[in-house]
Amino acid sequence: MQYLRLKKAKQITAVLRGGVHRHERTLTLVLSPSEKTEMAVCVGKKFGGSVQRNRIKRLLREAFRGYLPLSSPCKVLLLPKERESYCFAEFSRDIGRILAKEHLIEERQ
Repeated sequence: MQYLRLKKAKQITAVLRGGVHRHERTLTLVLSPSEKTEMAVCVGKKFGGSVQRNRIKRLLREAFRGYLPLSSPCKVLLLPKERESYCFAEFSRDIGRILAKEHLIEERQ
């Protein structure tokens, strides 16, 4: 199962304004109902240089991909929190917790 990418600033702003914000330790996830699953990752310059930002984006995209397909399609915006180090396992765990709380996936043991 694939997801589409939210690329335009208007699309991302619409999700930020109209979506439901859910917070976990390593990230904030914004959800908005949609006909297809669409996702974007927003990592600002405060997270470091381009190498660090791109690594964070790769980790988040891969962690999200592990939870596809979702039970109901939605637009998802992933916003990491500023930390000293970033780990795939933590991102994956936190994404899973949020999606399970929102009943978009079955909770894993």
